[in-house]
Amino acid sequence: MATTSVSAPTISWKIDPAHSHAEFKVKHMMISNVKGSFSGLSGTLTEHTVDASLSSIDASIDVSTVNTGDAQRDGHLKSADFFEVEKYPTMTFQSTTVEKSGDEEYSVTGNLTLHGVTKEVTFAVEGPSAPAVDPWGNTRIGLSATTKINRKDFGLNWNATLEAGGILVGETVQITIDAQFIKA
Repeated sequence: MATTSVSAPTISWKIDPAHSHAEFKVKHMMISNVKGSFSGLSGTLTEHTVDASLSSIDASIDVSTVNTGDAQRDGHLKSADFFEVEKYPTMTFQSTTVEKSGDEEYSVTGNLTLHGVTKEVTFAVEGPSAPAVDPWGNTRIGLSATTKINRKDFGLNWNATLEAGGILVGETVQITIDAQFIKA
């Protein structure tokens, strides 16, 4: 007797870069946070509609789009002291596991590649939202994801010692992504 296998339904979603945003924050002079953002997000979410643990995401950020609101600081971040955008133009994330951690909350673990270094990180994800149809007939969903990394783990080691003690730039960096996806 022959058996047939039925593949479980999946939905492909593409990041809408016009309605998606990546932000980071890091301590400056050990007294306050400085925030920055990136535009140029791209990627695909493959949503497994029956078993979320079989879902996956691949995303990329154009690091040269860094914007902290200060052109001189942005130039320094693009230099070899930090992102070295000429050599490493993108930051990528490729999920390896997805686990439900609450109502509409997930832990998404995967490989983050930044500055030529790949490390495993886990994002706390809220969403995805319920699908909605925009005025042009596109079906959309949204989600928010947050993680913290140590920048030195990715070879981003530049720093300066402050005269009164301490360092200019903190090591812990919080990354937050608010993404809107369009059904492919």
